[in-house]
This record gives sequence, structure tokens and C-alpha cells, in this order.
Amino acid sequence: MAGTFSQIYIQVVFAVQGRQNLLQKEWRQEVFEYIAGIIKNKGQKPIIVNGVEDHAHVFLALKPSMPLSDLVRDIKNNSSNFINDHAWIKGRFNWQEGYGAFSYSRSQACHPERQRRVSTSETRDSPRHLRPGQVSVAANAPSE
Repeated sequence: MAGTFSQIYIQVVFAVQGRQNLLQKEWRQEVFEYIAGIIKNKGQKPIIVNGVEDHAHVFLALKPSMPLSDLVRDIKNNSSNFINDHAWIKGRFNWQEGYGAFSYSRSQACHPERQRRVSTSETRDSPRHLRPGQVSVAANAPSE
């Protein structure tokens, strides 16, 4: 889309099937890095991928040509396969059906308070009480 300008910032939250505590600390960062790679390979910009044992937060800049539902479907399918290929858990890993998505303006995405939360989101994020704004931008915040 030549001549198209957009700043679309989306936070996506999705859970492990049954909200089980399966994303173990020893390997979940590798999963989050893999998810960031999926997003990059789809031509989108991952800002931060984070989470805890039973769910993940993905904060990204989305181009208007990419349907969010397609991107989330690919993230969940490919990351499930990645986890299963590594056999990090007994049985089969799956993400829960569906997801939450929240949009942010550029000023909200780059807010200093949101940037500070990235290092503490794991300890402050209650796995049973998700709220928009729990995930924050990292040092690679949008600079466009």
C-alpha cells in the first residue's frame, strides 16, 4: 500500500489451554523470542513479547495489510508446534481458543510508565486478572 501511513499498536493476550501453568521459566523466554520471530517474518514489528506460566502478552505494531486474526492464528499455531517439537511438557501443548486484543495510541504505547513495567510485568501480572496495559514497551519502542 504505497502512500499509506499508519501507527497501529496492539496488545494481544492469549492463554494456555485450560489456563494450565505450562510455560516454565526455564524455557519460556525462548518461546517468546520465537514468537517475536514469527511476527518479524510476517512483516510486522514486535515491540515486546512477555508473559507468565499460563498466558502470553504480545505488543506489536501492525501494518494495515495484515489481518490481526491471521497473525494471531499463525503465532499460536507455530509457537504450539515449536513447544511440542522441543517436548518441554508431557503431552501436547495448545493455546486456548481465542484472544484479547487492545489498541493503543502512539502516546500510550511510548508512555514512560508503560516502558518501566516491562522488567516487572512477570511479578506484577496476576494470571487470573488480566487488565489492558499490563504489558509495556521495551527499549525498542516505536520510533517512527
